[in-house]
Amino acid sequence: KLLAKETSTYDIDTDENAEQSLADTPVTNGANGLPSSPQSVNGDTGNVANRYSSVLESMDLSIPSLKELPSQRQISSNDVFCNRELRIDNIRAIGFDMDYTLAQYQQPNFDKLAFDGAKEKLVNSLGYPKEVLDFEYDHTYWVRGLIIDTARGNFLKIDRHKYVRMAYHGFSPISSNMRKQIYSRTFNKQPSFTEKGFVNMDTLFQHVDAHLFASLVEMKDFGEHEFLDERTYEEIYRQVRECVDLCHRDGVIKDEVARDPEKYLVLDDGLLPMLREYRENGIKVFLLTNSYWEYTSTAMNYLYHEKKVDEETQKKNEWTELFDLVVVGACKPAYLKDPYLNLFRVVPEDGSLKNTDGMFEIEALGENGAEKFLEMGKCFQGGNWNHLQAMLGTTAGEEIIYVGDHLYADVLRSKRALGWRSCFIMPELPEEMRIFNSQVDLRKSIMQLRSLRDELGAYADTLRLEMKSASFSESRAMEKKVEQIEEDDGKIKEKLTEAHRQYHSAFHPRWGQMFVAGYQDSRFGYFVKNYACLYTSKATNLGLASASRAFRTSGELLPHDNMLSRPSSEFVDAEVE
Repeated sequence: KLLAKETSTYDIDTDENAEQSLADTPVTNGANGLPSSPQSVNGDTGNVANRYSSVLESMDLSIPSLKELPSQRQISSNDVFCNRELRIDNIRAIGFDMDYTLAQYQQPNFDKLAFDGAKEKLVNSLGYPKEVLDFEYDHTYWVRGLIIDTARGNFLKIDRHKYVRMAYHGFSPISSNMRKQIYSRTFNKQPSFTEKGFVNMDTLFQHVDAHLFASLVEMKDFGEHEFLDERTYEEIYRQVRECVDLCHRDGVIKDEVARDPEKYLVLDDGLLPMLREYRENGIKVFLLTNSYWEYTSTAMNYLYHEKKVDEETQKKNEWTELFDLVVVGACKPAYLKDPYLNLFRVVPEDGSLKNTDGMFEIEALGENGAEKFLEMGKCFQGGNWNHLQAMLGTTAGEEIIYVGDHLYADVLRSKRALGWRSCFIMPELPEEMRIFNSQVDLRKSIMQLRSLRDELGAYADTLRLEMKSASFSESRAMEKKVEQIEEDDGKIKEKLTEAHRQYHSAFHPRWGQMFVAGYQDSRFGYFVKNYACLYTSKATNLGLASASRAFRTSGELLPHDNMLSRPSSEFVDAEVE
């Protein structure tokens, strides 16, 4: 049993548990008395010459174009950010997902279609209590990157090392001790969170599942409903997932979006120019979506014509002129790893399907077989990556960049399995950047205090080592110094705990900063950093970059290099001494 004061080997500092403290105690912004005033994210107020003068002089470089640059580097939420260097002019094909990528949705209007539709299915088809119909949807309660433990009814935020930083049971916070007892204090049973029963919230669509499941967890725990008592949390989640998924397939969502697209879809005047420019520059453009033809046609017609169209216009599907190839009903991520999935041709006028022989048919057409195959029609359902790459005429995965919003199905699988380049779409990014910029002073204070604690700790360790060989009087003097260091460390720790809590609460009152867990990358941040070559807030931001743009990384440092790069650091060569 975990005792009240027992700690985990992961618990270095209490201030590192900022997210857990958000669950334990509410935060009042501005109450800590620490700086949180807005400041440029660059932190540089000098002109451009001053910013680069030192390096240019040391490298004996004369750069006439330097004077053309603004005095500060402008960082916009429309920028495209780079984790892995990429040259656009080396890309032969660019593909886009549709939902939450080319088609952005009005929130919470769009999610409520699935939420309300799933509630009705649970009650009317599966016999759930009628009180379920009273549930209200709140999309602001959730952030991407969480993990749903469907067997226990828990919601987790974990760091890059798979350590659970905070947890909720339904809407109720789980205490630090209980969290460790469930997920850390075991031998040979450390979860990888990929096992059956764990669901990653990698797409915005899953906010609906999460809120409905959490509401039912609360009803099961605190209500008196024999129907729910007879079901496990896992069974409840599975039925929630089935009902939400059915809403995407049976017309509950599609019919309403078709009736009133202005209420649910976001128009972007950069969409058509971006797609056309890629094709004009010789880059093949394809659409690869899990949505089926009828809904894809509805959404893309609205985005193309920028208005609701009549049935006759919709049947023309003029939007397909934007693409060299269209694949619906792709069943990602299976599309990216199962070579045996069959390819069907879609008849755009009515959405009916025709069989194809896939790769055999393309090869049987002889020279330029892919071109001949596409001349018969460029809209398809299903298939797999072999068909796609054959029709695009690419010879290596790195010639393709795929743009999508699903961290696993769009980004991780395409990058890890096929070597495609990837661009991750994050509609939440502008708000994350806005808050980070407003809290940059507070973050700087936190990092400086952490550095001070680390330096004091290292000095105290040196004193303890020297005490072993010192005289009695010298040892007593050193002991007093260590005691003073420990007292000072306690003061810093107390201030850091509140400051870090305040910092995380600025991003989200329950889950904190999306990309960070404690002082490390969150699982979400880790996967974005490792599998998304590029990431940005919306797909059309890519259109702001020219076809000859080279994206460069900002560079990464391991802890030893990071510490040595600080102006206040001095290298001591222990081997020489």
